[in-house]
Amino acid sequence: MTTTRSSLEIPAAHRMRRLRRSEPLRAMVRETRLAPTDFIYPIFVTHGRGVREPIASMPGQSRLSVDQLAREAAELRSLDVPAILLFGLPAYKDAQGSEAWAAEGIVQRAVRELKDAAPELVVITDVCLCEYTDHGHCGLLDEHGAVINDATVELLAQTAVSQAEAGADIIAPSDMMDGRVGVIRAALDSAGFAETALLAYAAKFASAFYGPFRDAADSAPAFGDRRAYQLDPANGREALRAIERDLAEGADMVMVKPALAWLDLVREARERVDVPLAAYNVSGEYAMVKAAAAQGWLDEERIVLEILIGIRRAGADLILTYHAKEAARWLARRSS
Repeated sequence: MTTTRSSLEIPAAHRMRRLRRSEPLRAMVRETRLAPTDFIYPIFVTHGRGVREPIASMPGQSRLSVDQLAREAAELRSLDVPAILLFGLPAYKDAQGSEAWAAEGIVQRAVRELKDAAPELVVITDVCLCEYTDHGHCGLLDEHGAVINDATVELLAQTAVSQAEAGADIIAPSDMMDGRVGVIRAALDSAGFAETALLAYAAKFASAFYGPFRDAADSAPAFGDRRAYQLDPANGREALRAIERDLAEGADMVMVKPALAWLDLVREARERVDVPLAAYNVSGEYAMVKAAAAQGWLDEERIVLEILIGIRRAGADLILTYHAKEAARWLARRSS
């Protein structure tokens, strides 16, 4: 006859449920904490005045004109979100992406507006040419349509210096050209911006999760794709080498992008490096949650906070996320 052990026979040391039976107990022993100060909020900024143009593929997000940024900064600071990442939509595009480094370019104007309106807000600027080129690739092209690495890196360095001159606190190169971190670091130092930090998109993968972003920023390639310079999604060891290279070249912080399908890499990076580690909860990850929530298929608040806590638990110190404002409100309500 089969017998079962009664609960009285379970050794006391094996009883793990005692600390789960109430929210105060669960909160007291919680291993991973999530707070609004962990978030960086990406913003798409465009020319014009009074512009708040909704992005259809990213519900809740809008393209904003520069005059709208002070209001945005005040809201973020009231929520304890400490930082913004700026993406610019230029007034014109050309083969070189020349508005990227123009003194009156859209990002440069946005940085000055933000630093005037909220000096305490950390302003991070994305450095890439894809939003500014008429072909949508991240650099200059040769006659065969391939990106020219070294000439592109020189323009990226010029862009970084122009953003630092405008007042950016952190420069974030996202292009994935070889050697760009070292060249940008040297250019910033030579221009008198040795104190301007670098957050390298060190492990940026050629991912289908960027689709809504490319809609929002009008930055889809006119031909081909970016697999020749962004990382192969299958290659974790190569990504770790890229992280180590960018740190050797002078990066102060590094990023894994996207986040959810690469949480294993976030964990491996956390175990290897001791600098601040960021993970980008990208547009496709955001849009999937919004679409499912709109259908009533999931509890949006719970799923978003589970995703963000999962990214933190994997080892990320900072999370770039379009959910930052709503997540900050949910966390504040839960703690009140």
